[in-house]
Amino acid sequence: MKQNIISAIRLTLFCAVFFSGIYTMTIWGVAQLAPNQGKGFVVEQDGKKYHINVAQSFTKPEYFWPRPSAVDYNAAGSGGSNKGPSNPEYLATVQSRIDTFLLQNPDLTAADVPSELVTASGSGLDPNISVQGARVQVKRIADARNISEEQVQTLIKENTEAPLLGVLGTEKINVLKLNLALDKIK
Repeated sequence: MKQNIISAIRLTLFCAVFFSGIYTMTIWGVAQLAPNQGKGFVVEQDGKKYHINVAQSFTKPEYFWPRPSAVDYNAAGSGGSNKGPSNPEYLATVQSRIDTFLLQNPDLTAADVPSELVTASGSGLDPNISVQGARVQVKRIADARNISEEQVQTLIKENTEAPLLGVLGTEKINVLKLNLALDKIK
């Protein structure tokens, strides 16, 4: 019994030193080698700093809208709604999002709305949408900004990110980058 207690105390002390100091400093050191020293990808425009890898809320008609967020775009606590696809409350929420989207984009039908624009991601912080998710918003944005749809389509093409290594994943667009590019058009 005494030998087991001594072993347990040794293991506890070792874990305390290792996980409080050595492991923590190793992770911190690796982060220092990463771009922006592990502080995320930050872009600055018009004196404001934005985190590119975290979704931002955009609701004005002159901007591309991101995926909805179950956590209200709060990066302090990511998470989904944890409601299944047959949950009546979840279905009502999705239908409300579809209705709102169609109200702002009257030239579309419910079948035209990509699911990503009315369903939240697992983290609630996904900063990207698909190319199709951006294209269905072109007319609304062009009308709201009084610019041509071709200008908006060009921005979509310029901001489309290819799949990783050309094959892993799908094409995507970072909504924040796209909206910042829109703001540069005068």
